[in-house]
This record gives sequence, C-alpha cells and structure tokens, in this order.
Amino acid sequence: MTALIACHFVLAAFARPLVRALGRRAFVVLALPPAATTVWAATQWNTAVSGSSVTWSWPWMPAYDVTVVLRLDALGELMVLLAAGVGTLVLLYCASYFTETTPRLAGFAGNLLAFAGAMLALVLADDLISLYVFWELTTVFSYLLIGYDSEQKHSRRSALQALVVTTLGGLAMFVGFLIIGQATGTYRISAILADPPAATWAVSVAVALILCGALSKSAIWPFSLWLPNAMAAPTPVSAYLHAAAMVKAGVYLVARLAPGFADVPVWRPVVIVLGAATMLLGGWRALRLHDLKLVLAYGTVSQLGFLTLLAGAGDRDTALAAAAMILGHALFKAPLFLVTGIVDHAAGTRDLRRLSGVGRALPHVCAVAVLAAASMAALPPLLGFAAKEAAFTALLEGTAADRWALGFTVAGSALTVAYTIRFVWGAFARKPGVADTPVHRVGPAFLAPPALLALCGLVFGPGVGRLDPLFAAYAAAFGPVAHPYHLALWHGFETALLLSAVALVAGVLLFLGRTTVTRLSRRIAWPTADSVFGHMLLGLERFSLQLTGFVQRGSLTVYLATTLLVVLAGQLTVLALDRPWRGALAPRLWDVPLQGAVAALTCAAALMCLTVRRRMKAVVLAGLTGYGAALLFVVQGGPDLALTQFCMETVSMIVFVLVLRRMPVHFQETVSTWRRAGRVPVALAAAATLGVVVWVAAAARTADPAGAAMVEEVAHHGLKDVVATILVDLRSWDTMGESAVLAAAAVGVTSLLYLHRRTEPALPPDRLSEQPRGRTAWSLTAPGMTGIPHGDEGAPERDWLAAGSTLAPEHRSVVFEVVARLLFHPVLVLSVYLLFCAENMPGGGFVAGLVAGLALITRYLAGGRFELARAAPLQPGLFTGLGLFVSTGVALLGLADGTVLHAWTHHGRLPLIGEYHIGTPVLFDFGVYLLVLGVVLDIVRALGAKIDRQIERAAAEKAAATGGAAPPREAPGTEGAPG
Repeated sequence: MTALIACHFVLAAFARPLVRALGRRAFVVLALPPAATTVWAATQWNTAVSGSSVTWSWPWMPAYDVTVVLRLDALGELMVLLAAGVGTLVLLYCASYFTETTPRLAGFAGNLLAFAGAMLALVLADDLISLYVFWELTTVFSYLLIGYDSEQKHSRRSALQALVVTTLGGLAMFVGFLIIGQATGTYRISAILADPPAATWAVSVAVALILCGALSKSAIWPFSLWLPNAMAAPTPVSAYLHAAAMVKAGVYLVARLAPGFADVPVWRPVVIVLGAATMLLGGWRALRLHDLKLVLAYGTVSQLGFLTLLAGAGDRDTALAAAAMILGHALFKAPLFLVTGIVDHAAGTRDLRRLSGVGRALPHVCAVAVLAAASMAALPPLLGFAAKEAAFTALLEGTAADRWALGFTVAGSALTVAYTIRFVWGAFARKPGVADTPVHRVGPAFLAPPALLALCGLVFGPGVGRLDPLFAAYAAAFGPVAHPYHLALWHGFETALLLSAVALVAGVLLFLGRTTVTRLSRRIAWPTADSVFGHMLLGLERFSLQLTGFVQRGSLTVYLATTLLVVLAGQLTVLALDRPWRGALAPRLWDVPLQGAVAALTCAAALMCLTVRRRMKAVVLAGLTGYGAALLFVVQGGPDLALTQFCMETVSMIVFVLVLRRMPVHFQETVSTWRRAGRVPVALAAAATLGVVVWVAAAARTADPAGAAMVEEVAHHGLKDVVATILVDLRSWDTMGESAVLAAAAVGVTSLLYLHRRTEPALPPDRLSEQPRGRTAWSLTAPGMTGIPHGDEGAPERDWLAAGSTLAPEHRSVVFEVVARLLFHPVLVLSVYLLFCAENMPGGGFVAGLVAGLALITRYLAGGRFELARAAPLQPGLFTGLGLFVSTGVALLGLADGTVLHAWTHHGRLPLIGEYHIGTPVLFDFGVYLLVLGVVLDIVRALGAKIDRQIERAAAEKAAATGGAAPPREAPGTEGAPG
C-alpha cells in the first residue's frame, strides 16, 4: 500500500520532464500508478469480501498514540477501486483531451496524479490524524487543479472559494477528531468504531464538527456553493474530483463513521435533513441552466445529497444501498463529464441552446452518453436502477424519519430524471430553428474511457449480485438484521418499483413542461449561494476595515496598555478564583544577599525609565535592566544563560542606537499629568502581577523537578552542559522551529527597509583608493597607507581598517580603529571556541553567532558601511539560508532514532588539540551559528548601513537645495555599496 501511494507522488514529481519529453503522451505513463493500484485492489477482493482487512502501520507520535495506519477493508476496497480505476481512465482521457500546445500542462499532470495519491491515502487511512493530513492534501491539490487557468479571474475566484469552504470545514473536523481521540483514548478509526464512546455533550459537539468537514467536502447545503463554480476547471478535473474522488471524500467519511456514531442525537437530523434539502435544491437548480457542465454540476450536488442521506441513515440496508449508489454514481457521472468534454472539444461550445444535431454527427458519443444517462435516471437494466431500488426499499422499511426521507428522495429522483433528459436532449438532439452544429471527428482513444465506464454500469446492473458480498461486508458493521436486503436487478412488482415508475413519469412531465418549469424556477429563485458568499466576503472586509480603524490607532502606548490590561485582568481573575498560592512554599527573597542588591539596582533602572524624556537615555536604562537579569544568572550559577543574555542585550542596544539616528532626540509625544498618572500604575501593577505569578508557579510545584533527570541523561552521554544539550539534542525540533521563526522575522523586518532590493554589490577592493576623506579627494600612495592631500607634504598615516579612509575625518577615531583591528580576529576565534566547547562548557551556536556578529558590528562602528562590506562580503541571506538548511537537515537525520545525538558521532585525536569528538549536535549547533550570524549581519546592514546611505542622500539633497558645499560623497563606482 505504501509503495503504491509513494509511486503516485514520486512520479508526480517527475511529471515536468515526462511532459517535456513525451508531450501529452506522458499521461499514459502517469496512469501507471493508479492502474497498478487498481490491479492490486482487485487481488484483495476476496479478503475484503470475507470481512478481513489488510493493514500497515508506522508509529508517528507514540507519546500521543498517533500511528500512521493504512487499512483496506470492504469500504476501502470500494473507494480504492473508484479512486484508482476512474483516475486511470481520466489520465488516459487527458492524453486525447489536451494538445501539445496546452500551457502549464506539466504542472496540471503532476497535480492530478498527486491528487490521486492523496485520495488513495485518504480512503486507506485508519487513524484520524493521518486522515486529516491527506484530507487537506486533497484540498490543496484540488485548489491547484480548479485554478489551473490562473489567468482567468473566474478560475482564481473559484479555486479560492473551494479552498476557503473546504478548509474551514476541515479545520472544524480536525477539532472534532481531537475531541473524539481524547474521549476514546485512541485515534485508530477501527478501534473507535469497535468501541464507540458514549454520547456525551463533548462527543455530540465533536460529531457536529466532523459533519461540518464532511458536508463541506461533499458540497452539501449550505456548503454546496463551491462545487458548481469549480466547473471552471478542465473537464477531466470535473470528471475525477467531482464524480469519483474529492466530493466522495465527505460521503466516504460519513459512511465510515456511521456505524459508530449514527446513534449520537445530532447525527441523523443533520445528515437526513441537509441531505434531502441538497438533493431537492440541486436538482431544481439544474432544470434552468444551459451549460452542460453546470447541469451536471448541480446534478452532482443533488446526487451527493442523496448519497449523504443514505450513508448517514445508520442501518444495515441503507448502508448497503449507499455503497451501491456510490459505485453507480461514479460509473454514470464520470462518463457524462467526459462526454461533455468531448462535445465541447468537437463542437467548441457547451451551451445546449447552440448545440443541435450532434447526436447524428457523433453517434458513438451519443450512445455512450445515453447509456450513462440511463443509469443516472435509474432505468433498468443498469446499475443505477438496482441501486435506486435498494435505496427506496431500505427507506420504505426503515423508521418514520426514513419514510419522510423517502418522500423527498422520490421527489429528488423525479428531478434527476428531468435534468438527465434535459442534458441528453440539449447535447445531442436536433432543435427546431437551430442549425446543425459543425463538429470534428472523435478518435477511439478519446471515447474509450467514458465508454468503458458506461459499459461497467451496464454490466454491473444484471451482475449486481456479484457485488452484493462486498457491499454486505461493509453493511455488516451496522449489526445483523432479521431479513437482510440483497442486491438484485429484479425483486418483482413491489412498492419500490412503483415509486421508481412515479419518479420516472414525474421527471418526464417536468421535462415536457420545461418552458413553464424554467419560467417558474426563475420567478421564485432566491439569491444564489455564490452571490451570498460574495456579499459575505464583502461585508467581512468592510467590517474588518472598520474594526481595524477603530482599534489600530497608531499609538504604541495604547497597544501596550491594552495588552498589559488584558494580561493583568486575566491573571488577577485566575489568582482570585483559583487561589493557586494555597499550599505553596513561603516566599524567599534571595539565596544570597548579592541577588537582592542586583535586583534592587535592576528595579531602580526600570523605574527610572518612567521619567526620562530622551530616547537614548531610555534605551540605556532598558539595557541596564537586561544586564541586571544577566547578573542574576551569574549569581545563581547559570553562566551559559548569562553569556547569552549579555550578548543579546549588547546587540539589542546597538540596534536601538542605530535606529535612533533617524529619530528625534526627545520623545515628541506630549503626555499630560493625568495620563502619566494612569500609565504608571498600569505598568507597576502588570510588573507586580507578573512577579507574583512567577513566584506562585515556582512555589506551587507538586511534581518532581525535571532537572535531575536531564542532568542524568546528559551525563549518560558523557556531557556536562545540560542547557546546550537540551537545545541541540533533546529538544532539537523546538530549536529548529524557533530558528525558522527567527529567520523569517529577520527577513521580514529588514525587507521593510529594502524596498527595492536586498542585494547590493560590495565595495570593489580596487576602488578604495578613490574614496574621499572629508571634503578633499585623497588617493592611496602605497598599500596600507592613506593618501596625502594634494599640495600637502605631511607624513602618511597608517590605515588600520580596509575601508577606514571612506569616513570623514570628524567621524573617525584612531583608537577605535586600532581596537577594532586588534580585537576582530580574536573575537571570531572566541565565537568558534564557544561553538565547539558547548558540550561541556558555557557556549553554543546561538551565543557563538551573537559573538561573531558583535565582531562584525565592531568593524562597522569603527569603519562604516564600506568596512562592513569588506569584513563580510557575502550576503547575509547566504548565512541565514545555509544555517537553516544545515540545522533542518541534521534534525531530519535524527528521525530514524528519535534523537539527533545518536544520529552520528565521531571520536579522534588531533595534534596540539588532543582528544576530540564531533557529532550531529555540533553540526546542528553550527547551523544555528550561521543562522544567528546571518540574522545579526542582515539587521546591521538594514538598520546601520542602509540608514547611513539614507542620511548621506538626505544631506546631499539638502546641500543641493541650499546651494552649499556638498557633504562627503561616495566614491565613483560605489553607488551600489552595501546599505
């Protein structure tokens, strides 16, 4: 099973080179995986009929009892044969439907095959979590397939509409899955159905949420709006997704869960009422449409309502009829869609008002359409007739609610007959006053797929008894009955046959009075679901704009106050109601008096922030609070945390200072006394509440601390640094996720400053001599020596930095340049040391990356943006991307053993260094090192070098406007220097 599913996705990945090499004939190759799946499913027929199953499992999240389980039973056998068999024929049909010049054919082919693989995995999944994963995969691929013609607005809107509706339903369904999993203690579907949970309030809510997902997927009212609009997709998509695959997923889920949850009070009313309503509304709508695909689309909506009603009725005979109807529907609706594509291809239109005489011109196509349509209208001896008879009999002998549903079903069947005749008449009949439509010849390969499907409907009609054991094996899950119904083409003259005749006669009368019916339908027509959806989106957009305008005032103070007040109210409510401090240990102010002294100084720095008016002073005081926290780590015995905190605060303060260059010196907001009196208590109350919450959380511990187990686990591997080992081994996936968030945040923030481009060429090394110093042009007289002003015979001055001469004299500091030159390489060596010593000493990739970033920041502060370009000529994105790639790759390696530490370790000995060992945790840390270095470099270039350039340009524009002397200019050829 797994190999067959994997083949779908692997071959889909190679669809582009296949289409490039074979053209449209590549569809024949792409049809091999579903064809092989069909053959495999056929070999499992006896196993499914006997009530047994074929299973495969792989523990995915053992701690949560989540296992990827695939299971083929009777219902799975039916759905696999449909998804794979119809998928094979549709792919073969595509080889004739498309032309060599069709645009984006490779992407379409890959998406269609991948969708088939996702659908196959969905119907085989035996656990709720993996079922949801494949459920959403079908949603994504259907979005891509419906929006295939992305240049058309209607296609894009239809694809987005299908995505929104089915995704929202899927999310609701996922919540229901989680509730069911918690209620039963397992996510295994077969285990849940074998021992269903009691119908509690929580289970009822879960069932309602699951039905939301199923009904939205199968386009049941009120979610039926997306399916007719999805006809914007190519005809093969309509034939597969909307006849045999995607829309059947919701019906399949209802049929799968009905044996365990049909007795939940919310189940039957929702399924029967909405199923019957959908059947009537869809059929009535199909009577006044002129596009053949839309007629079939609303007919599909109507049939899906019928299938949902049968599958969810919750007894043995209706389940048997539902299984037969699922097969019958696929065998008549898929060929009708394919025939519609042939007619459109041959005649150039799908408008039944313009089609005339096509049946005479294409008799074979007409014969296939009539055969499939007869099954849809439930005419004997076709499979549709046998399935409809089974449905009528099951509902007739069911409960009172079933008999009410029977009346709606007969009415819906009459509508089915009417729009079926309308379809055949509109597509193939000769119409008075309309000239015969010119058509071109249709090849046998084009007609073969729909012909084979229609013939299956004819063969399985008289041979439906051969299918009865498979359907009965599924229906047996509902428990034994005294007189079980068995499928047969003829059951004699009985009530079900009379009801079929009534539906047939009523349908014919509706068609004969089509003019009156169409006029009446349009006169009493209510707003379409599509227009309702559009107005809802428009209203939501307007409401969002009004709400945003009311809430987003542009005041950071208001935002902070709102956040703090919400947190304050929530925490105080919890403290007042739960009183979590009861039984907690008495508060201890400090372990040593030095902690109290540091805390007092830190609090004093924080309180001083309330009174300052200069931005720089506020930044310094805020930084002192961070340094105070770092000192607390030092006193408490956490040097690794202290080192990280010191580096982080230093980088943060430098970034603040760089930003403040473009901001006023003082806070410009005028705060009245009463507003300040309101802000200060909020800030102090929030701080005090947070402190109390932290103390309560720490003092109310009831379980044993996890630290001892962590220390023991780390020592077991011969390591000492517990924190570093946790980050790169025991919780490496968390670290990887945080690293990805850090990279995304850095790229997003810096991109706001780089409005046009993020990459700018570095300063050419051979052009440094052309850089100006101050307002006089200088030139280098020798390597490492600055130039001499023209006409000045002063002694040459040593150039300590590679691009130090690019700064104006008033901006240079020789002492700073010397210190930067002397410390740069030792600091880089220190960063590497911190990286490799992290297993047994304070360090790690994060703090090592910060230290390396500080070295580059020092070069920038001493020599300017050109110096930064010389110190780091590579783009920051390279470091960020490479670091994320390395850490992700190493984390994936650990999946085989569950941890990264055991993935790979190497021990050795080097001269001068001695014993060493290196493993995947070091490689993981190296990825974090590169990522942090790239993030720091990107931020410095954005908030430092880029702002430098803005300042220089602003000064140049000001000088040009005033006619004064130009400020120090950039050297020729350096206009693209980093910034």
